[in-house]
Amino acid sequence: MLSSRRSFLRHAGLASFSLWLPKSHAEATAAGLARSTPEAEGVSSQAILDFLDAVEREKFELHSLMMLRHGKVIAEGWWEPYGPEFVHTMYSMSKSFTSTAVGFAVAEGKLSVEDKVVSFFPDELPAKVSDHLAAMRVKDLLTMSTGNEKEPTQTVVKEENWVRTFLAQNIAHPPGTQFMYNSAATYMCSAIVQKVTGQTVLDYLTPRLFTPLGISGMRWESCPRGISTGGWGLSIQTEAMAKFGQFLLQKGKWNDKQLLPAAWIEEATRFHIQQPGGDKPDRPKARNDWLQGYGYQFWRCQGTAYRGDGAFGQYTIVLPDQDAVIVMTSENKNMQGQIDLVWKHLLPAFDAKSDASASDKLASLKIVPPKGSFKSPHAVSNQYVFDANDLGIKAVTFAFDFTACALLIDKQPVHFRYNAWLRGEAMIPGAPPRLISGGKPKTTPLSKIAAAAAWTDDSTLVLTLRYYETPHSDTLTCVFDGDAVTITFLNSITAMNPKAKDARARLKGKKA
Repeated sequence: MLSSRRSFLRHAGLASFSLWLPKSHAEATAAGLARSTPEAEGVSSQAILDFLDAVEREKFELHSLMMLRHGKVIAEGWWEPYGPEFVHTMYSMSKSFTSTAVGFAVAEGKLSVEDKVVSFFPDELPAKVSDHLAAMRVKDLLTMSTGNEKEPTQTVVKEENWVRTFLAQNIAHPPGTQFMYNSAATYMCSAIVQKVTGQTVLDYLTPRLFTPLGISGMRWESCPRGISTGGWGLSIQTEAMAKFGQFLLQKGKWNDKQLLPAAWIEEATRFHIQQPGGDKPDRPKARNDWLQGYGYQFWRCQGTAYRGDGAFGQYTIVLPDQDAVIVMTSENKNMQGQIDLVWKHLLPAFDAKSDASASDKLASLKIVPPKGSFKSPHAVSNQYVFDANDLGIKAVTFAFDFTACALLIDKQPVHFRYNAWLRGEAMIPGAPPRLISGGKPKTTPLSKIAAAAAWTDDSTLVLTLRYYETPHSDTLTCVFDGDAVTITFLNSITAMNPKAKDARARLKGKKA
């Protein structure tokens, strides 16, 4: 079958392609955490099954799940095409790692949380330093209480010098008095760590945290001046998040070695400041996990738990009372609803009993590819040329056989399998989707994708691309009409808002 597909692609001028085969589970976890079973660690498998059923029933999109108890992995699963060997974009889950870098720098005497922010950047200060700016401490950056009049991140990332731009913003309130979510403040923590250590947060953490925990393959985006973005931009494996959660649960100890003082972990994860907000008609404050207090780039949860979290549901939840860690990667708009399922199904699982087994279910998780036919009268190999457009696409060649189809977008091949995921690499104009523009590559990157195709009717070919090292996906809808084709783009971030439109314009092409 593979040789026949290569023949078909070669005939269409698309012979150069790569098929990504996942590593075995043993290879992916060889240097990982110890494994056990739920029941051996006093956890109900039936509750885990109930959680998985609720995720499916309520249409939450999870990409991975890992549960630890007593330092051992008791449940783990990845929704195909995601897998244990692949990194995943963490968005603001990155903040908790940046906070930990600050902790190492404090422990090594390189800075104090009481140090004034302006003291690190004498050459980047505005002409007039206000009293509020002068009073801002590293601690205020960590607790999101900088006193900014407006959240400054989108202003900051548009400039070349992010530090100078941040320091130029109006600090309207006394630092330390009001919480305002502020990703640029975390970037400033990253910049300070780099200032006092001479290393990026990524490089600084590697020998102190990542290497001792057996974590590798992580990446972190940088600002135009080479400083790790700090508040976002970390890509890392699910098990790495689980190890980080266990490191926190063990208060900085790993393999009987105290890597980071326990006092720092306790200080970083305790309540420091209250977020604004109160009871709502549909949810009292006591059940709102964004109103339980904030630490040093960690969120307090209902009860005694705390977490790092990132947009669309990237979670590392630490449960001290249960001696447990729960990790999820996802793409969901309703993050509270996702964590509600944890409280409803997984929290009661601890110290409960059942005769069920969740292993088969966890091993067969899958995001269902688009369904449809592999046949159409338009499934004929042809090239289409396009008028000038914002994406710069001049021509697209379509090629088809009975199991797969392929596109050649201005000499860049993209390969799809009918009704199944095909892993590969591709450069898609205007992709991959992302929430924050800062740190974005200046040119279209080569992205790892899993792609599936389906004819939803005789004229409509739906192509889905999952950027499986991110939470996001793309849908290309190709409508054929005689000698013409129209291609419409919709990324998964835009699709969450029914009123939004994809920034990429509809393309209309004519058969060459």
